[in-house]
Amino acid sequence: MTENKSIYTLQFALLCLSSLLFSASFNMIIPELPNYLSQMGGAEHKGLIIALFTLTAGISRPFSGKLTDRWGRVPVMAIGSIVCFLCGFLYPILTTVSGFLLLRLIHGFSTGFKPTATSAYVADIIPRERWGEALGMHGLCFAIGGAVGPAIGSAIFQYYGINVMFYSSSLFALLSIVIVMNMKETLVKKEKLNLSMFKISRTDIIDIGVLPAGIVTFLSYSAFGAILTLIPDWSDHLHLSNKGIFFAAYTIASILIRFVSGKASDKYGRTRVIMVGLFIVGISLFLIGQGDSFNKLMLGASIYGIGTGILSPAINAWTIDLGKPNQRGRAVATMYISMEAGIGLGALFAGLYYQDIITRIPQVMYFNALFLGVAILYMFFWQGFRYRQKAD
Repeated sequence: MTENKSIYTLQFALLCLSSLLFSASFNMIIPELPNYLSQMGGAEHKGLIIALFTLTAGISRPFSGKLTDRWGRVPVMAIGSIVCFLCGFLYPILTTVSGFLLLRLIHGFSTGFKPTATSAYVADIIPRERWGEALGMHGLCFAIGGAVGPAIGSAIFQYYGINVMFYSSSLFALLSIVIVMNMKETLVKKEKLNLSMFKISRTDIIDIGVLPAGIVTFLSYSAFGAILTLIPDWSDHLHLSNKGIFFAAYTIASILIRFVSGKASDKYGRTRVIMVGLFIVGISLFLIGQGDSFNKLMLGASIYGIGTGILSPAINAWTIDLGKPNQRGRAVATMYISMEAGIGLGALFAGLYYQDIITRIPQVMYFNALFLGVAILYMFFWQGFRYRQKAD
């Protein structure tokens, strides 16, 4: 009966729409930030644009996971969007390098909160045997936001300037807040907000049971940090006026593959689908490194989108599979901590090595491709270990 029941309810549609708007809000400013920081005299700090954002996102995960499991899914989702809303108004005010970097640190709290609670919300309203499909469709909507956001943001910047782009980011976040605040809470045993929820023990930080998913996530997302940091300059080098076009190309490819990739992990198993995704992402990084023309870069971006579109919903579903039903917030938070650590460190080291020397960008891409190979090897060893455990 459950298998034939539609998962595409109004509740699920609203969740997806709020995530699309949220994703568009923080993604729409990313392509213009490296040049904006350079104009302020902070070119040597480009690696911190993403690294600081992911630092606070990672730090906030244990708190958002605990709050999601005790206070509720809806208020934690709302906090993430509210941070985006406020930061969009503050960027035009804090116009020094230090002020900008402080805002990137604060802005990171947004993704530290909303995606954690959102994944738990999906698991609450969708049957277990269709988590892969549902998370794939939700990820599709998040990816659409990631595609239209940079393209819209760069277009607004070209015609109206940087400040209007920041205010537009706030508007998208506000719309996300309105939707979230009108959604039904799914946490059954909801508690009132109290100080004990902010006391974090070692067991609240990492869910040991989902570490395999965390390790694969860390290894596969370091490349994304490098891409976010370096592709805007690589686009400049290729004389692309809209720096969001790379992100649009990879996200469109990711969107198209998600129509089938989420269901694939439900049908063929998480680990098989994850290894396919890892292999494709690794190949795409070599192609991006070879992308010394528009067509080559778009090919690399598209294949990267296919790989991440296969990988992301499978890892998300695998994380929830490995976690405990009453601690879904903590399980998801563990995966996202790993993701932010990968993105942040990938961005930081890419920026430190790059130093505005354009010929180093391909080298960074090739190096990150090696991490995908390590992730594939880890998956083989993990599967072998599990088979031996079952045999014993």
